[in-house]
Amino acid sequence: MNGRQFIRNVRKWAKAKGLDVRFIASEGPGSHGTLYVDNRKTTVKDRKKDIGKGLLNKARGPLH
Repeated sequence: MNGRQFIRNVRKWAKAKGLDVRFIASEGPGSHGTLYVDNRKTTVKDRKKDIGKGLLNKARGPLH
């Protein structure tokens, strides 16, 4: 899964939960951006590159 797919999946998940989601590409160096889900945020690296499985598993915990 790359960064774009991750953001798309988070948007779908948040919509089902009724949560506010926004991605701001300008908040981060280079190709990084910040993804906000209600009062939580995370930095998404290059949206074209794959995200490692370890990082995805770590992110899944608090989002469920």
